[in-house]
Amino acid sequence: MAQALNNIGIIGGSGMLGRAISLALLGAGARDLWLSNRSGRAAEFDARPEVTITADNQALVAASEVVILSLPPAQMQGFTVDARGKLVISVMAGISAAQIAAATGSNRVICAMSSPAAEFGLAYSPWWPSAGVTEADRTRVTAIFEACGKTDALPDQSQLAIFTALTGPVPGFVAFFAECMAAYAKGQGVPEATAERAVRQLFLSAGQMLEAGPQSAAEHVQGMVDYAGTTAAGLLAMHESRIAEDIAAGLDAAVARTRQMGEG
Repeated sequence: MAQALNNIGIIGGSGMLGRAISLALLGAGARDLWLSNRSGRAAEFDARPEVTITADNQALVAASEVVILSLPPAQMQGFTVDARGKLVISVMAGISAAQIAAATGSNRVICAMSSPAAEFGLAYSPWWPSAGVTEADRTRVTAIFEACGKTDALPDQSQLAIFTALTGPVPGFVAFFAECMAAYAKGQGVPEATAERAVRQLFLSAGQMLEAGPQSAAEHVQGMVDYAGTTAAGLLAMHESRIAEDIAAGLDAAVARTRQMGEG
């Protein structure tokens, strides 16, 4: 796996997402990692001899076997590099493989979604390959995103917009639900620090239990309902409310915004 992580360049490598992927790759043993940004400097990488920082995107491309594009989507307008013969991976929301190919000249394009949780090895990074992507490329992109957390190939490029809304905004929507629960406790007179600590621990433990066990989220919910305890009373009340429809509406809005960004 370590060899698959060598000779990678990240354009936008010191931004929030690019930095997180960089740290994940370095933690997994990457060597010859190039990062580009506008200043050509990134002080936190100064002590890493395996990292080269540049302001020259084309120099990064020339030095790399794999190029990861981690720019804000708005910066794709007018962006070009010559990456012919390179594997190009985009983690930019809403930008299509056709747009990436036009901007880079590469016919080996992978569109993906990741999140800043990559820094901790906790990102979920689905990806979709264009027709020119080889089996070796598939193996390599899997290794890259496994260094960041978990990953899957998708059957349809359009599904990436769903994951931009679903798993990209870390902690995003989950933090909003935690905020609501903490606000409820504080409204009942619980001290703020206690409410925040309790809710953080709840979401930490729930995430680990969901990840580690064989049960789906729906099976966990049904198990609590079947137990017929205090949680069941709350879950049944939520089932009778509009909460599921409202969550879907929020996700729809995020997906729609992702697709609009690609059109701009």
